[in-house]
Amino acid sequence: MKNLGLFLLMLFTVSAFAQKQKLTEYVNPFIGTDGPGNTYPGATVPYGMVQLSPDIGIPGWDRIAGYFYQDSIISGFSHMHLSGTGAGDLYDILVMPTNSRFEKKIEANNYKPFSEFNHEKEKASPGYYAVELLDYGILAELTATKRTGIHRYTFPEDNGSKIHVDLGYSLNWDSPTATYIRVVNNTTIEGYRKSTGWAEDQRVYFVIELSRPFDSYELFEDNAIAENPVKGIDTRIELNFKTSAEEKIILKTGISSANIDGAYSSLRTEAPHFNFDRYKNEARQTWEKELQKIRIETEDKDQKSVFYTMMYQSMLAPTLLSDSQGNYKGANGEVETAKGFERYDTFSLWDTFRAAHPLYTIIQQEKVPGFIKSLLAHYKETGLLPVWSMQGNETNMMLGYHAVPVVVDAYFKGFDFDAELAYEACKASAMANNREIDVYRDLGYVPAGEENEDWSVSKTLEYAYDDWCVAMFAKDLGKTEDYKYFLKRSQNWKNIYDEKSTFFRPKTEDGSFVKNFIPKEYTKYFSESNAWQYFWFVPQNIPELIKTTGGEERFQQKQDSMFTYHPTQDDKLPIFSTGMIGQYAHGNEPSHHVAYLYNYVNKPSKTQKLVREILTTQYKNEPAGHCGNEDCGQMSSWYIFSSLGFYPVNPAQGTYMLGVPLFESAEIRLPANKTFRIEAERYSGENIYVKSVHLNGVKLNRSFITHKEIVAGGELIFKMTDKPVNKKLKSPEPNKIY
Repeated sequence: MKNLGLFLLMLFTVSAFAQKQKLTEYVNPFIGTDGPGNTYPGATVPYGMVQLSPDIGIPGWDRIAGYFYQDSIISGFSHMHLSGTGAGDLYDILVMPTNSRFEKKIEANNYKPFSEFNHEKEKASPGYYAVELLDYGILAELTATKRTGIHRYTFPEDNGSKIHVDLGYSLNWDSPTATYIRVVNNTTIEGYRKSTGWAEDQRVYFVIELSRPFDSYELFEDNAIAENPVKGIDTRIELNFKTSAEEKIILKTGISSANIDGAYSSLRTEAPHFNFDRYKNEARQTWEKELQKIRIETEDKDQKSVFYTMMYQSMLAPTLLSDSQGNYKGANGEVETAKGFERYDTFSLWDTFRAAHPLYTIIQQEKVPGFIKSLLAHYKETGLLPVWSMQGNETNMMLGYHAVPVVVDAYFKGFDFDAELAYEACKASAMANNREIDVYRDLGYVPAGEENEDWSVSKTLEYAYDDWCVAMFAKDLGKTEDYKYFLKRSQNWKNIYDEKSTFFRPKTEDGSFVKNFIPKEYTKYFSESNAWQYFWFVPQNIPELIKTTGGEERFQQKQDSMFTYHPTQDDKLPIFSTGMIGQYAHGNEPSHHVAYLYNYVNKPSKTQKLVREILTTQYKNEPAGHCGNEDCGQMSSWYIFSSLGFYPVNPAQGTYMLGVPLFESAEIRLPANKTFRIEAERYSGENIYVKSVHLNGVKLNRSFITHKEIVAGGELIFKMTDKPVNKKLKSPEPNKIY
C-alpha cells in the first residue's frame, strides 16, 4: 500500500507537471486588442476559415478587428475577422443571444441588440472565447473547427429568450449586397451573405444547426416582417425559445465561399455532433501541437506568454478559402476547385514576405506547398500573382509584387510545386502594365506624380528587390537572358539615390529630383514611411548600398543617426508611425530589418543591443502589447525569429542574419524527428552581447546561418558576454542563393 501510494503520488505529480507545461496556457489572445494592434480575441484554429469573435458593433479604426479592449458592450459574435490589419472588412453572420431582461437600443451600434460586459467575466485561450453578457445573464462561449463556428449559450429561465442571426449587420468598410435566409426546419437554417468592401465581391454561404428546436421565429427584411425564405440586402432572423435556468443551446455554423452544399459539407465533415467541450478540446489540442514546434526555456512568464502569443498570432493568416469539397470563390469571380491541395487566401504580402513566410518554411513545412499553390491558383485565375488578396479578391492594397519573393524563397528551399508555372507567374507579375510597373520598366524608376498616395520612391525600391528575386529564379532555371534583364532591373534603386542629401529621393519624369525635400517628413512619395525608414530597403545588395553611401564608416554613422534622431513635438507623425526609436518605426514593416544591418559593417554588438531593446520594449504581455498593427503575422514573426537569435534580412536568399537570443535556450522541432537547438551560454540580464557563435561545435566566422543548416537539425550556441565584441565577419554574398 505504501508503494502504491508513492506510485500514485508520482503519477499525480508527473500528470500535474505535464498539464502545467501546456503551451496553450501561455497564450494571451488579448495582446493587441488595445492600442494599435487591431487583433481579435475570438476562437479560431491555425489558418482556419472561421474566426468566431465578439463584435462591439461600433465602427472606427480602433475596432477594425471588430473588438476594442477599452469598450464595454458587445453586439454579437460574427464568424470572420482580419487579424491586425488596417482594413475594416468581414464581420459576416452576426449571432447574438438575448432575452426579456434588457431591450435598450443605441444609435452608436445602429440599434442592434447589445449587452454590457466586463473583463473580469471574460476569457480567451487558443480556440476558445467566453464572456458573460451581463444585461441578459447569458454566458456565451465560442470555439471553432477549420470551417465551422460553434457557439454555446447558457441561458437563465426566461420565456422570451432569442437567438438573433443578422446578415444585414455591417461595420467599417463592409456592406452587404445580397443576403438570403431559408428556414429548413426547426433546428436548421441556411443562406448566404454577399458583400462588398475591401473584398469587392465576398460570398459566404452558411448552414446553422441548433441542438434543440426553436419554438417559433420571425424573419425580417429592412426591419419588416418577411416570409420564408427571404432575400434582400438587409435580412435577419430571430429564433424564439422558452429556456429553463442554466439551459444550454449549441449553435453550429458551417461556411463555404462556393455554395450552400459546401457549407453543409463543412458541418458533416468537421462538426457532426453537439458536444461543445469536445470541439473546444480538439481546437486546444490542435493549437498545442503547433505551439510545441518551438520550445523555449525562460523564467520570465511574461516573456513566455509574449513568445507563445506571437506564435499563435503568426498562424492566424493566411486563411482557408476552399471548402471540404475543394470548392471556393475564385479571384476571377467563378467557383473554382482546388485539386490536391487546400486553397488559402488572406495574403498580406507587403507585410508577410519579410518574415512570416520565411518562418513558415521552417515550422510549417507541410503547409508551404499549399500556400504557394494558392498563389499560383490566383495567377491562373487572373493572370497575375496576388498583391494583397482576401476572400477570392484582389484588393491591390499596398505595393510591390511580393508574392514573388515568397514563391522564389519556397522554390530554392525545395518545396514541391510546378516550378515552370511559378516562374511564368513571377515574370508575368514583373512585366505587368498596371500599378506603374510599365513606367518603371521604361524609366528605370517610378516617377513622382500628383496622386495622393504616390509612393514613387517606395515602389521603385520594392520593385527592384522583387526583380532580383525573379533574376535568381531565372538563373537557376537556365533562362540566361531573363536573368541578365532582371538583374539589371534590380539595380534600379540607384536611379533615385541623391548624393547631395544621401537619401533615396523622389524624382520627376524629366529626371530631376523634387524640391523642398526633408527626409524625416512623411510625404506621398513614401508608403506609410519617410525617407529615413526607406533608405535601407536594398536587401538584395546591402554591400553595394554601403558603397553607394560612402563606405562602412559613413553607413554606420547614418544607421546610428537613424536610431538617435528622435521626432520632435512639432513633427506630424501619421497613425502608422509607432514603436519609434529615433526614426526607426517598429510598428510598421519597412523598418523591420534595419537593426540587423550593423552586421554588414562589422558592428554586430550594435545589432545585438538594438534587437534586445526592441524585443523588450515593443512587445508586452498586455492588451496594448503590440506597438503597431500586427499585420497577419509579420509583427509576430519578427519577434519569433529575433528572440531565437536570427532574422531573414533578404527573405529569398536562404540566409538569416545573426542577432542575439532572448531566452536561455530554445528548440525547434522539425520534420523527420530532427531538432535545431539554440543555447545562450552564460545567459543573464547583463550579458546582452555575443562573444562568439558556434554551429554544431564549429566557431562561425560569418554573420549569418543558412536555412539548410537549420532544417538539417543541429545546435547553435551563442556565448554571451557583458561587453561589446566587434570583429570582421563574413556577410552573405550578393547575387547568391544559399
